[in-house]
Amino acid sequence: MQTRRDFLKTSGQMAFSAAALGTASSRVFAAGSDTLRVGLIGCGGRGTGAANDCLESSQGIQIVAVADPFSDRMKGAINEITKWCQGKQRPVDEIVKVPPERMFGGYDGYRKLLALNDVDTVIIATPPVFRPVHLNAAIKAGKHVFMEKPVAVDPPGARKVIEAGDLAKQKGLSVVAGTQRRYQKAYRENAYAISQRAIGRILGGRIWWCGGALWNRVRATNESDAAYMVRNWVSFVEMSGDHIVEQHVHNIDVANWFIGRPPKMALGFGGRARRKTGDQYDFFSVDYDYGEDVTIHSMCRQVNGCYGRVSEHFVGTEGSLVPDGKRQGKSVTVPAFEEGNPYVVEHRELVRSIREGKPLNDARQVAESTMTAIMGRISTYTGQMVKWSDLMENQESPLYNLRLSPSPEDFEKGTVVAPKDDVIAIPGRD
Repeated sequence: MQTRRDFLKTSGQMAFSAAALGTASSRVFAAGSDTLRVGLIGCGGRGTGAANDCLESSQGIQIVAVADPFSDRMKGAINEITKWCQGKQRPVDEIVKVPPERMFGGYDGYRKLLALNDVDTVIIATPPVFRPVHLNAAIKAGKHVFMEKPVAVDPPGARKVIEAGDLAKQKGLSVVAGTQRRYQKAYRENAYAISQRAIGRILGGRIWWCGGALWNRVRATNESDAAYMVRNWVSFVEMSGDHIVEQHVHNIDVANWFIGRPPKMALGFGGRARRKTGDQYDFFSVDYDYGEDVTIHSMCRQVNGCYGRVSEHFVGTEGSLVPDGKRQGKSVTVPAFEEGNPYVVEHRELVRSIREGKPLNDARQVAESTMTAIMGRISTYTGQMVKWSDLMENQESPLYNLRLSPSPEDFEKGTVVAPKDDVIAIPGRD
């Protein structure tokens, strides 16, 4: 759990990272050069985008291997990365080095990619259900990691990410997560101001991710359960954790960050009205109790034609603020933070940390934010108050080992059975 003292320490490190870290490599990577060789695990839109962001962030980056269950997505990712290089007038032949023998299909393809000795770091952008297993395997293989958020769909998965993060620390490996607000200048400035009591003690606030419905895939004729679930992953709670976990985790992460700890309990409600595939809800409304009389109200919705807002707002004893905007309170001096696209900055700082031998580690914070979102989902689905301790500490709680199915192991074994579409959890019954 992060204290305010921890935050001050890490904020100071982040504030001056651009000045303190140079561009020259202090260590030698694969094949005796300072080139950083990247493997991409998960070749959908987010994975392809993350690979391009990594290339944008720094010189001396190569994409040398890809893994995905589907060959069309691997080919599509390579084509999009190639187009990106051409558009930026970057030498494709020097950057994209993925021959057919380095394109690993199937649900165990990530294992083959991680076995390559010349891969220094990996981008993990598979559906969230796979991320605990993929992260753990990557760290055991000695790879630095960028992983997309959220990092799990159930309590055991989130705890597994924390364990993998601890192992990464022991091995001197960097783990950076795609909670890009933590790498965004305005958020960093206001987070630092909060740590200096610019608005006094936080009393409460509101966080929102209210937008339209995401894409969905109608099941193809003779499509396997596994393929249907992976290609339609944003529709199944078993794959994404539901949109409170997959999307709203960003705002929840900001609340945990600014308050300095995860909540003690959650109570929420929600429902489903318009979705056409899968088994997720359309909306959630959750009160998070952080203790010390601090409550955050969380609201997220994926319904077309409704008012949209993606933001956060906190109120303190001496003022208030919007984390990426206006702050009202006492004046404090804020250090200079790096400008730029946060999706690129997060990769730039990952690359710097690797080259300078000064590992970054986002694993615990993103796992705790993911677990906070899972806690809200469980409360909403069941209609019950859910305690943080029951997910993280109390092994006698039925929630501690609550696992969603199918699991990553089911995909590798070929034993996936998809849940029925439009059958959802009923509070007070399930």
